[in-house]
Amino acid sequence: MCRLFGFRSVIPSQVHRSLVLAENALGVQSHKHPDGWGVAYYVDGCPHLTRSAATALGDALFHRLSGVVASETVLAHVRQATQGKSSVLNSHPFQYGRWVGAHNGDIPNLEEVRAELRAEISPRLLRFALGDTDSELLFFQFLSRLAEYGPLGGSHALADVVDALRRTVRRTREICDTAQHHALLTLLFTDGQSLVACQGGRQLYYSTYKRRCSDREVCASLSAECEAPTQTGRVNHLIVSSEPLQGENVWVELDEGDVVGVDHGMRVVRARLDGADLPVLGQDIVDSPKIRLELVAHAPVAR
Repeated sequence: MCRLFGFRSVIPSQVHRSLVLAENALGVQSHKHPDGWGVAYYVDGCPHLTRSAATALGDALFHRLSGVVASETVLAHVRQATQGKSSVLNSHPFQYGRWVGAHNGDIPNLEEVRAELRAEISPRLLRFALGDTDSELLFFQFLSRLAEYGPLGGSHALADVVDALRRTVRRTREICDTAQHHALLTLLFTDGQSLVACQGGRQLYYSTYKRRCSDREVCASLSAECEAPTQTGRVNHLIVSSEPLQGENVWVELDEGDVVGVDHGMRVVRARLDGADLPVLGQDIVDSPKIRLELVAHAPVAR
């Protein structure tokens, strides 16, 4: 079981505490997930990706990198290998153009279905799948479906991103799930502008505000949404993590099949992988012919 961390903010922010300093920071989790790590962050709209087959907690590069990363978008992962050996090529996140993605889960019958999964990837993308993990195949299948809505180097509506994610999970389950096997497909994707994640069988949490921001006296971007549930559908940050991190952030646990995402304008949406309606969370609802997206617009109900 791997660990995921994703961050999207209106201002460049450091994530050193989330990756290293907190008691349950991502790097700390690597003592149980020792088979590689990766961090992707965006500079001027371009992803910068560093990956290693080493254990993050003991890797000086991980500590050095986490100390200098300040970005509006960060995606990080520590790996516990299930499919594929420990190697740089099998370490997450995976990258193609502006898109990066990571996976927490497992397709237990991978070798039985590998050929079918590869057939779901467009030939022009398949040649870039250099490792031997199920995770990389999921990433390129997602991109293959997203490319149906427009060039991968262009902008995509969040509804299209969510629909590509939903179709990827649905098709993977059609191929892989049997009476004996259930694929675990918790996924996180971003192009630096949009960020979307789904809980596909491994725990996942998200946060859009803090009880009180420690930078409230000096931050020029402070707004009501920083310290309370959004009333507008827009937020100043979205954090997605495999477990709640210590600190002031208020966390919501996703159920299996839940999707959370944010678009380029920092508009937060909730959806279901199966397309079913969520309980209405606010007055404004975005309707799409492909999927219904609902704004996160008041305090989450405790679970």
